[in-house]
Amino acid sequence: MASDKVPMLAEGYRQLEEEAKRLKAERPQIVDAIEEARAHGDLSENAEYHAAKERQGQVEAQLADIEDRLARALVIDPTTLSGDKVVFGATVNLVDEDDKPIRYQLVGQQEADAKVGRISYNSPLGRALIGRQVGDEVEVSTPSGDRYYEIAGIEFV
Repeated sequence: MASDKVPMLAEGYRQLEEEAKRLKAERPQIVDAIEEARAHGDLSENAEYHAAKERQGQVEAQLADIEDRLARALVIDPTTLSGDKVVFGATVNLVDEDDKPIRYQLVGQQEADAKVGRISYNSPLGRALIGRQVGDEVEVSTPSGDRYYEIAGIEFV
Protein backbone atom coordinates (compact mmCIF):
# COMPACT_ATOMS: atom_id res chain seq x y z
CA MET A 1 0.00 0.00 0.00
CA ALA A 2 1.11 3.53 -0.67
CA SER A 3 2.69 5.53 2.11
CA ASP A 4 1.08 8.76 0.92
CA LYS A 5 -0.66 10.82 3.57
CA VAL A 6 -4.45 10.81 3.32
CA PRO A 7 -6.09 14.11 4.31
CA MET A 8 -9.19 13.87 6.47
CA LEU A 9 -11.10 15.88 9.01
CA ALA A 10 -10.93 15.01 12.73
CA GLU A 11 -14.51 13.73 12.52
CA GLY A 12 -13.56 11.26 9.77
CA TYR A 13 -10.56 10.10 11.82
CA ARG A 14 -12.81 9.49 14.85
CA GLN A 15 -15.26 7.50 12.70
CA LEU A 16 -12.43 5.28 11.46
CA GLU A 17 -11.21 4.74 15.04
CA GLU A 18 -14.74 3.77 16.14
CA GLU A 19 -15.11 1.34 13.24
CA ALA A 20 -11.74 -0.25 14.09
CA LYS A 21 -12.82 -0.60 17.73
CA ARG A 22 -16.11 -2.21 16.67
CA LEU A 23 -14.33 -4.70 14.39
CA LYS A 24 -11.81 -5.60 17.11
CA ALA A 25 -14.70 -6.23 19.52
CA GLU A 26 -16.24 -8.60 16.96
CA ARG A 27 -13.10 -10.78 16.79
CA PRO A 28 -13.78 -12.86 19.95
CA GLN A 29 -17.36 -13.54 18.80
CA ILE A 30 -16.04 -14.88 15.49
CA VAL A 31 -13.50 -17.09 17.25
CA ASP A 32 -16.30 -18.45 19.47
CA ALA A 33 -18.44 -19.16 16.39
CA ILE A 34 -15.54 -21.00 14.72
CA GLU A 35 -14.92 -23.10 17.85
CA GLU A 36 -18.61 -23.93 18.18
CA ALA A 37 -18.80 -24.94 14.51
CA ARG A 38 -15.66 -27.10 14.86
CA ALA A 39 -17.34 -28.96 17.70
CA HIS A 40 -20.06 -30.08 15.29
CA GLY A 41 -17.62 -32.40 13.54
CA ASP A 42 -16.85 -32.76 9.82
CA LEU A 43 -15.61 -29.34 8.63
CA SER A 44 -15.89 -30.11 4.91
CA GLU A 45 -19.69 -29.88 4.97
CA ASN A 46 -20.07 -27.47 7.87
CA ALA A 47 -21.70 -24.28 6.56
CA GLU A 48 -21.52 -22.52 9.94
CA TYR A 49 -17.75 -23.08 10.06
CA HIS A 50 -17.21 -21.78 6.54
CA ALA A 51 -19.44 -18.72 7.17
CA ALA A 52 -17.55 -17.89 10.37
CA LYS A 53 -14.15 -18.30 8.65
CA GLU A 54 -15.34 -16.08 5.77
CA ARG A 55 -16.54 -13.40 8.23
CA GLN A 56 -13.20 -13.62 10.02
CA GLY A 57 -11.41 -12.94 6.72
CA GLN A 58 -13.69 -9.99 5.97
CA VAL A 59 -13.17 -8.45 9.41
CA GLU A 60 -9.39 -8.84 9.24
CA ALA A 61 -9.26 -7.29 5.74
CA GLN A 62 -11.46 -4.35 6.81
CA LEU A 63 -9.38 -3.85 9.93
CA ALA A 64 -6.12 -3.89 7.97
CA ASP A 65 -7.55 -1.29 5.56
CA ILE A 66 -8.79 0.97 8.36
CA GLU A 67 -5.52 0.71 10.31
CA ASP A 68 -3.60 1.60 7.14
CA ARG A 69 -5.76 4.68 6.59
CA LEU A 70 -5.38 5.71 10.23
CA ALA A 71 -1.60 5.33 10.01
CA ARG A 72 -1.48 7.48 6.85
CA ALA A 73 -4.04 10.05 8.08
CA LEU A 74 -3.22 13.72 7.89
CA VAL A 75 -5.87 15.24 10.15
CA ILE A 76 -6.81 18.76 9.10
CA ASP A 77 -8.86 21.20 11.18
CA PRO A 78 -10.55 23.66 8.79
CA THR A 79 -10.93 26.28 11.54
CA THR A 80 -7.15 26.70 11.63
CA LEU A 81 -7.02 27.46 7.92
CA SER A 82 -7.38 30.81 6.21
CA GLY A 83 -6.75 32.43 2.89
CA ASP A 84 -8.52 33.36 -0.28
CA LYS A 85 -8.09 30.06 -2.15
CA VAL A 86 -10.07 26.84 -1.98
CA VAL A 87 -8.15 24.13 -0.09
CA PHE A 88 -8.97 20.82 1.57
CA GLY A 89 -11.45 21.41 4.41
CA ALA A 90 -12.79 24.68 3.00
CA THR A 91 -16.53 25.22 2.70
CA VAL A 92 -17.28 26.70 -0.70
CA ASN A 93 -20.42 28.63 -1.60
CA LEU A 94 -21.20 28.22 -5.29
CA VAL A 95 -23.80 29.57 -7.67
CA ASP A 96 -24.75 27.23 -10.53
CA GLU A 97 -25.86 28.08 -14.08
CA ASP A 98 -29.43 28.60 -12.86
CA ASP A 99 -28.30 31.03 -10.12
CA LYS A 100 -29.08 28.36 -7.54
CA PRO A 101 -26.80 28.55 -4.45
CA ILE A 102 -24.93 25.38 -3.52
CA ARG A 103 -22.63 24.82 -0.54
CA TYR A 104 -19.99 22.09 -0.29
CA GLN A 105 -17.18 21.28 2.08
CA LEU A 106 -14.13 19.59 0.55
CA VAL A 107 -13.37 16.45 2.57
CA GLY A 108 -11.58 13.11 2.26
CA GLN A 109 -12.98 10.33 0.10
CA GLN A 110 -14.29 8.32 3.06
CA GLU A 111 -16.08 11.35 4.53
CA ALA A 112 -17.79 12.45 1.31
CA ASP A 113 -21.58 12.58 1.25
CA ALA A 114 -23.02 15.03 -1.27
CA LYS A 115 -26.48 14.80 0.34
CA VAL A 116 -25.10 16.58 3.42
CA GLY A 117 -22.89 18.97 1.47
CA ARG A 118 -19.58 17.14 1.67
CA ILE A 119 -17.69 16.26 -1.51
CA SER A 120 -14.34 14.58 -1.94
CA TYR A 121 -11.41 16.79 -2.82
CA ASN A 122 -10.71 14.08 -5.42
CA SER A 123 -14.12 14.32 -7.11
CA PRO A 124 -14.36 16.13 -10.46
CA LEU A 125 -15.90 19.20 -8.80
CA GLY A 126 -13.47 19.03 -5.87
CA ARG A 127 -10.46 18.93 -8.21
CA ALA A 128 -11.89 21.84 -10.22
CA LEU A 129 -12.33 23.95 -7.07
CA ILE A 130 -8.89 23.41 -5.46
CA GLY A 131 -6.75 26.53 -5.78
CA ARG A 132 -9.59 28.73 -7.09
CA GLN A 133 -10.73 32.03 -5.58
CA VAL A 134 -13.98 33.92 -5.04
CA GLY A 135 -15.33 35.10 -8.37
CA ASP A 136 -13.66 32.29 -10.36
CA GLU A 137 -15.82 30.23 -12.65
CA VAL A 138 -15.31 26.48 -12.83
CA GLU A 139 -16.43 24.00 -15.45
CA VAL A 140 -17.02 20.37 -14.52
CA SER A 141 -17.72 17.53 -16.93
CA THR A 142 -20.38 15.20 -15.58
CA PRO A 143 -22.13 12.20 -17.13
CA SER A 144 -25.15 14.45 -17.75
CA GLY A 145 -23.04 17.12 -19.47
CA ASP A 146 -20.82 20.05 -18.56
CA ARG A 147 -21.79 22.10 -15.51
CA TYR A 148 -20.65 25.62 -14.70
CA TYR A 149 -20.32 27.18 -11.25
CA GLU A 150 -19.12 30.49 -9.87
CA ILE A 151 -17.40 30.63 -6.50
CA ALA A 152 -19.41 33.04 -4.35
CA GLY A 153 -17.56 32.52 -1.08
CA ILE A 154 -14.98 30.48 0.81
CA GLU A 155 -15.27 29.72 4.52
CA PHE A 156 -13.11 27.79 6.96
CA VAL A 157 -15.55 26.43 9.50
